[in-house]
Amino acid sequence: MTDKRSRIVVVGNTKGGSGKSTIAMHLIVACLRRGKSVASVDADVGQRTLTKYVNNRRAYGQKESRALPVSDHIALEKSTQDTVRAAHAEEQERFVALLTGLAQANDIVVIDTPGADTFLNRLCHTFADTLITPLNDSFVDLDVLAQVEGEALKITAPSHYSEMVWEQKIRRASAKRGAVDWVVLRNRLSNLDARNKRAMGAALDELSRRFGFRTLAGLGERVIYRELFPLGLTLLDLPRAGEPFQMAHVAARQEIRGFLEALRLF
Repeated sequence: MTDKRSRIVVVGNTKGGSGKSTIAMHLIVACLRRGKSVASVDADVGQRTLTKYVNNRRAYGQKESRALPVSDHIALEKSTQDTVRAAHAEEQERFVALLTGLAQANDIVVIDTPGADTFLNRLCHTFADTLITPLNDSFVDLDVLAQVEGEALKITAPSHYSEMVWEQKIRRASAKRGAVDWVVLRNRLSNLDARNKRAMGAALDELSRRFGFRTLAGLGERVIYRELFPLGLTLLDLPRAGEPFQMAHVAARQEIRGFLEALRLF
């Protein structure tokens, strides 16, 4: 890639159901509303959740005659080559060409990745200036980052995902492309000061020192996110015409704004 002027933000891990597409869409809309030119890439060739979100947004805007900012969106296609080597080569060639063009034409490129360890997922991580890893606030999901054993919650080894990110960091450093800002986002946080919540915080603090990421509070467990998806809306688009802005929405939007400010993209 040459003459890159944009910041490439990858929203990724290797586990589904962590809120990657919701985070990606809110980040896209936040950047657009700040006057940034934004391209979005859906690298999840199976689920295509971000693509559905963007399409829902376009459809809602047309139906309601409402001018909603939308990113320049591209959904990646899976290679149809007969061999794995040929498929990987084709996917890499197409992806690098696409990303080079998008990076030259936009301020921000947001990439949503699949919830699986695939060649394309690893390739996306290679180009991340900022890597956002959403993580459900539970030890069930901590194995995205590390293996944890026993009641003492002893960290015994990094996960395959952490090792993958570390490998990509090394490759990026060797190519002299600068450091990666790796952010682990604690999603579905409880409002209660539960023992599990405190233990998760302690475990993530230790892992952050080992693996070189910073931890941010993400999205709480709120129905509003599921309700907005079919409309293609984000909390940053509320309130809609003729609707009151509820207090629950105020708290949720404050979560989003706090997370976006802490990313330090603007």
